Amino acid sequence: MGALISSFRGPADANIAASAEETGLGDLPESCAAELLLRLDPPQICRLAVLNRAFRAASSTDFVWESKLPTNYADIIERLFEGGEEFASCKRNIYSMLCRPNFFDGETKKAWLDKSSGKTCLLISFNGLSITGIDDRRYWTRIPTEESRFSSVAYCQQIWWLEVYGEIEFPFSPGSYSIFYRLHLGRAQRRFGRRVCSSEHVHGWDKKPVKFQISSGDGQQATKQCHLKEPGKWIHYHAGDFAVEKSCRSMKLKLSMMQIDCTHTKGGLCVDSVVIYPCEYRERLQSF
Repeated sequence: MGALISSFRGPADANIAASAEETGLGDLPESCAAELLLRLDPPQICRLAVLNRAFRAASSTDFVWESKLPTNYADIIERLFEGGEEFASCKRNIYSMLCRPNFFDGETKKAWLDKSSGKTCLLISFNGLSITGIDDRRYWTRIPTEESRFSSVAYCQQIWWLEVYGEIEFPFSPGSYSIFYRLHLGRAQRRFGRRVCSSEHVHGWDKKPVKFQISSGDGQQATKQCHLKEPGKWIHYHAGDFAVEKSCRSMKLKLSMMQIDCTHTKGGLCVDSVVIYPCEYRERLQSF
């Protein structure tokens, strides 16, 4: 029976079978591969790009990467870079550039896009904040350290009145964001290659809570209080959240950290930075 069926198969059938055996994912039309990539996040796109020539070609198309960029990416480029027109060529390169931490405002701030979601992440150095008495060496000193992404922190030895203010104007992409202060009780340093922390000046923070406040240009406000704790450890203290409903050309934020009860002194505090991060990725700050 098998021999009988085989006798009816002509040369055309054999050619079709051979052609089917030679066809693979590499022969997928670029347009089909691009449609698939549109449904993936950027890290997944980069992994598929090394699979074959179809996905490699599709992963370079502008319309794939433009779908991953925030709709106001041109405003972000204008805020971060002078001569933003230089970035008007390849959308994949634009995405890659914006995902790197980029300094701005005299290198007192850094901004980048989260690689997976394209949402804004922002870091403000203590030098980009206004700290009452920062230039008075009796109260504050600037300490170089490898534990800061800006290479130095502000250290308060002793003070009666703590005020730290900040203001930022930035074109955030849509989403919900959390604001954190990165603080440390005690002075950490390296001795013989080991990290040691001096807590001799840490005092007063358990008596009254520190008050955090944020407000946005569109009327959002948040207030939070907490005691500073756990000497020897960097902690991200949550100051509040805000939301961006749609891509904006500029969102203005004001933030503050205060402990102005003058019935007691407090000291031994390192102020590093303020972090603005997408709410859904807050757990990443544990290794930040």
